[in-house]
Amino acid sequence: RKDRIIRPGMQVIDLGAAPGGWSQVTKQVIGNKGKLVAVDLLQIEPLTGVDIIIGDMLEDATMQKITELLTGPVDLVISDIAPNISGMVTIDQPRSMGLAEAVFDLTEEVLCSGGNFVLKLFQGAGCDDFVALVKKHFVKVVRRKPQASRPQSREFYLVAQGFKTARI
Repeated sequence: RKDRIIRPGMQVIDLGAAPGGWSQVTKQVIGNKGKLVAVDLLQIEPLTGVDIIIGDMLEDATMQKITELLTGPVDLVISDIAPNISGMVTIDQPRSMGLAEAVFDLTEEVLCSGGNFVLKLFQGAGCDDFVALVKKHFVKVVRRKPQASRPQSREFYLVAQGFKTARI
């Protein structure tokens, strides 16, 4: 809400969409003229007007399904993806950063010029370098800590607006 990144008529990809909270809010805002593709490894309850893909975004078959459903460049990529947590930071943080990098690679491929990107991250090794990378590609980048997040949690959302280097 604060950054007003979702608007009516947008084409949006929601990665790590289960259980579907971001998709519900996004679909309500983009309306019937918008397009929403929700992707997750886990089942997602069907949502009217939302194309749901159950699959791994790191696999070519899933990526092909995503691109087949799109009608051109995407206005917004949302990612709430997180790895399965082992409780060991030395394992969990690199996994988290690897997923963030894969999501960013996809974003660079599909996002329109001026498009927006929202990504859940965990503060730790590699995070600041990743944020610096994202800042090179967007006009405005801010960190947001949702009220629902525990104060001691390292979780935050990176909100990037105004994509500068669309490839499509």
